[in-house]
Amino acid sequence: MVIVEDEKPILELMRVVLGRNPYCQIVGAYSSPFEALEACPALQPDIAFLDVEMPRLSGLELAHRINESCEQTRIVFTTAHKEYALEAFNVFAFDYILKPVTPASIQRITDRLLKITDLPAAPPPKNKVSIRCFGSFEVRNSQGLLVRWPTRKTEEFFAYLLCYPNQEADKWQLIDVLWPEMDEERAVHNLHNTVYRLKKLLKEDGLGLDVVKTGQGYQLEIVTASYDLLEFQDYTPALPHAEEDLSRLERLCAMYQGHLFDRKDYLWKHRLEEEYSKRFMSMVQNVVRLCLARKDWERAEQHLSAYLNLYPFDENINLLLMKVFASSGKRERMHRYYADFENRYCREFGIAPPREMKELADAYHSE
Repeated sequence: MVIVEDEKPILELMRVVLGRNPYCQIVGAYSSPFEALEACPALQPDIAFLDVEMPRLSGLELAHRINESCEQTRIVFTTAHKEYALEAFNVFAFDYILKPVTPASIQRITDRLLKITDLPAAPPPKNKVSIRCFGSFEVRNSQGLLVRWPTRKTEEFFAYLLCYPNQEADKWQLIDVLWPEMDEERAVHNLHNTVYRLKKLLKEDGLGLDVVKTGQGYQLEIVTASYDLLEFQDYTPALPHAEEDLSRLERLCAMYQGHLFDRKDYLWKHRLEEEYSKRFMSMVQNVVRLCLARKDWERAEQHLSAYLNLYPFDENINLLLMKVFASSGKRERMHRYYADFENRYCREFGIAPPREMKELADAYHSE
């Protein structure tokens, strides 16, 4: 697959999102449409993801040229504007994706492709260890296959250790977390068995992690692995007024796909779940602040929309999105957005939205 996107931070975001899909192999990523056009005849990609709006050579024109030299390449447009969809299909586009690009939209494209081609629904490529903690709990081994847990407690034990990498977890603390109502002797026996099972699994599946005995308990050692939660933990916000790394922030935001270990009923995770959702909101706000400083309204809008896909009724982020619409001159769109939000909010909660949102809409309505 080839990606063509003139905004380099968005290009990096797409690398991350596409890279997380086991059926996607990126053979080229270009910020210049002319470089992509030159490379495609040799690459002959199955799919080309093209940004519609690019200077000097639009995605629509690029698609025409790629069609001439790569007959088998399917075109997927990425755009922030629905109105381009009809024009996209006039160049025989396979599909289009509204920005921000999400793992779900990429999965939809790959599912379509698998259904209409002779490509076998084979397992993902080898040496593709991945551990996903946000939005679900998914672990794939070195062959890209989903890990099969010998017991539910082995899975939960691993999840707990992932939250505290390279830190000692006290034996009695682990027992209190995993077997709070079990008698001491049986709980200790279960812990030893669970440690043995997990160590065996980590080695056999080549996950790049190990569990080691410490003085008072056990510790998860990071050998070669990396995962979304670990990268969140490694992030330190810049000091006030210092320049943030926008690309890194955007990459981290793309990793967050929902609550920590979503749909898992681990009682101990709730405090952490809330902590990381707040950290994610702070990251999004920092990204938007940097975008607004550059007057990059579209990118700010994309990040806010991605956040609201996960938390649609967050009042602060909805208000911020309305302010972005107003600042970028999209006042009519702001009014339509507020009217839609008001309807959804009333249906969900039975009350009107926060007064500040209505006051903002009314202020621009009177101008």
